[in-house]
Amino acid sequence: MSVSRYDIFLANLDPTIGSEINKTRPVVVISDDLLNQHLKTVVACPLTTSLHPSWRSRIQTLCAGQEAEIAVDQIRAISKLRLIKRLDRLSAATAAELRRVITEMYGG
Repeated sequence: MSVSRYDIFLANLDPTIGSEINKTRPVVVISDDLLNQHLKTVVACPLTTSLHPSWRSRIQTLCAGQEAEIAVDQIRAISKLRLIKRLDRLSAATAAELRRVITEMYGG
């Protein structure tokens, strides 16, 4: 399966522990394409339909026509074996916003 940065895949995130986002849900791949080609894992942020527009760690988006939110605070590495099928791709504007929030949260 070909995996590219900013693709949205349906992924099985179970099992989880504690407050980690669980179940089968969309995730957006944020790892670089070179890593995606060579590693058996990807770095991804899960999407949720529980919307929290005021949370700075969440980005509003559409996924397959449905309102959703990218949970940047739940970033994680997952096996490519968890990826079920490609659902969508982030727009260029949403991808830029995602990079900005990741940098703000984790870049320093």
